[in-house]
Amino acid sequence: MPIHAIDYIDTERYPIAQAGPARDALIAGLRADLETNGCAVLKGFVRASRLPELVAESDRVALHGHRNFNRTNAYFTQDRPDLPPSHPLRRFYDRSNAFVPADNFGADSILRAIYAWPAFAPFVQAALGEKNFYPYADPLADVIVNLAEAGNGFPWHFDTNNYTVTLAIQNAESGGDFEYSPHLRTPTDENYAGVEAVLDGDSRLIRTLHLEPGDLQIFKGRYSLHRVTPLGGSRARYVAIFSYVEEPGMVGSPERTRQLYGRVLPIHLERAGLRNDALVD
Repeated sequence: MPIHAIDYIDTERYPIAQAGPARDALIAGLRADLETNGCAVLKGFVRASRLPELVAESDRVALHGHRNFNRTNAYFTQDRPDLPPSHPLRRFYDRSNAFVPADNFGADSILRAIYAWPAFAPFVQAALGEKNFYPYADPLADVIVNLAEAGNGFPWHFDTNNYTVTLAIQNAESGGDFEYSPHLRTPTDENYAGVEAVLDGDSRLIRTLHLEPGDLQIFKGRYSLHRVTPLGGSRARYVAIFSYVEEPGMVGSPERTRQLYGRVLPIHLERAGLRNDALVD
């Protein structure tokens, strides 16, 4: 039986497929939030009655998650002994979570149906106010689930993609707040001093969100440093990630892809080094 995204999304509250004043007002509010905060949240985007199906889908694919327990800096790069110990490139933190790669979400996937729904990407694009906007071409990373269990979760980092859309599916029993520092770097300025201040816990630069299952978040994670606070309890935290980029054909770097998914495909090697910015990944 075909899966239709419209059966899962609360289209009465969020009329994203219907042109008109209600959609225009929704987009205007989201765009203002993104401009100010680098982040916008649609509470209860997925109907509460359908959330158990998304949890079941996540449960089914969880065994395919690439679990990686290591130490990483905010850029997923190697140590730089030539720099001072306090430099962000030299600040490493324990990371303990997993990503279920996109090739586990096929035609029978609810998450794939939402990502592929013709109304979804144009709505996200309008909210971001972006002229150039494309689905992520990475066959391991366009639609994924982040699986996190008790432990340190995902420490401070920047995203590979300019824009990330996440859907909260299931929370852990404790922890798991989303902390971020908006607009901390730009395509031409790493702002290492600002990053260092956040890593040192400067509360003036950090904002906190507690997302509930069903909430959709639109986030400019390429430029905003962010993390998930440590988790507790036996229940896993599930978050779906839908990714979009500014240029067609973009994929993750081989190094970052291998770290996150445990493998690379020929396309990652073929397109390595083709980004249009010079930021440390």
